[in-house]
Amino acid sequence: MEEQEIKYFVRIENTDLDGTKSVLIALTGLAGIGMHTSSVISNLADVDPQATLGLLEEEPVDRIRAAIASYKENVPTWMLNRQKDVYTGEAQQLLGQDLRMAIEEDVNRMRKIRSYRGIRHDTGQKVRGQRTKSTGRTGTIVGVRRKKN
Repeated sequence: MEEQEIKYFVRIENTDLDGTKSVLIALTGLAGIGMHTSSVISNLADVDPQATLGLLEEEPVDRIRAAIASYKENVPTWMLNRQKDVYTGEAQQLLGQDLRMAIEEDVNRMRKIRSYRGIRHDTGQKVRGQRTKSTGRTGTIVGVRRKKN
């Protein structure tokens, strides 16, 4: 039995994925793909999720690329990471740099219209309703501040 040569980097969607990890874990290296989405993609591509990504032949990797490209058409809208786009109104699955740009645009839009969340983003405070009395403090003073006599 001959040993297969492992590819340490597998390029999918303009991102180098770690070839030493399993397909399930390696696909989560793409921004916009989590564990659940990764398992759905490996099932759509008919690839063993526990197989090492770098040991796969080129044909299964091409099937994974095709499954990622056709993911939006093969799953219900509640499984997509952008169910209703603000401008187009359609459901999308954004990946990589597209996802980062969309999030940045959303935050900038909230800042521009001066919504509560936008103001919190602007001032660097917590946005999602967390408590701020004891955590999320910024600045140089650490600990309890004493009154001067």
